[in-house]
Amino acid sequence: MLKSILSFLMILSMLALTACAGFGGGSVQDESGQAFNPDQMQAQEELPKFSAETAREGMPNGWNFYRIAPYKKNTIYRLENYQGKTVLSANSKTSASGLAVKLRPRSPNNLWLQWEWKAINALPDADNTEGYRDDAPLRILVAFDGNKSKLPLKEKLNFEMANLISGQEMPYATLMYIWSGKTPVDTIIANAHTSRVKMIVVDSGWDNLGVWHQHQRDLVADYKRAYGENPGNLIGVALLTDTDNTKSETRTFYGDIELIRKHPK
Repeated sequence: MLKSILSFLMILSMLALTACAGFGGGSVQDESGQAFNPDQMQAQEELPKFSAETAREGMPNGWNFYRIAPYKKNTIYRLENYQGKTVLSANSKTSASGLAVKLRPRSPNNLWLQWEWKAINALPDADNTEGYRDDAPLRILVAFDGNKSKLPLKEKLNFEMANLISGQEMPYATLMYIWSGKTPVDTIIANAHTSRVKMIVVDSGWDNLGVWHQHQRDLVADYKRAYGENPGNLIGVALLTDTDNTKSETRTFYGDIELIRKHPK
């Protein structure tokens, strides 16, 4: 149980590392095992598009690789030419790691998250309501800033633990859009370790594998429904394909992930 808690806090603190405006020292390993300095990460105005690149090895421009924990295997991400366009493929075999983008803080008002993704393989043993079986073929995480001083003591301790693990703080709150094997669409799943992460199921079950699923989500509306308050500035976006808890294997694809400002009528 302790390992699972530490792993989860690691992913959140790594998301914060790529999302926050200021970093501490130290280094993180990229997918090839080469160390890079977080201070060199540049804040992006927009989420870089996979479709703007050509198929190749290595990280997509503007995206940063993060490991959840040293004892976990890495999910392999590649830019591939798939059905006439460049997309990001994720191949996970008992692994868990992701990609993240640091964004310049922006108001989430009238801001929508738009993306498409495709799952190829089922994860029949995964159950996102149970921590020891919490795997998903596809996840997108959105990090928000906020006033941490008003949080309960337990959450403040979680923030302190995350800081001790990585030298960085967790985001104030995170929305995690997931493809769940068992939980119905639009269900909000509370994380077992912290109230500062809410999972929202946007695809469910294994009947629609092998086809693209398009989504648009109103970030303010989803945040209010999950947390019961207005969100602070949006500070980062990450993606994650993981199969470490169920010791399984999957192959998935992410299309472009975009932030769309919709002006109210």
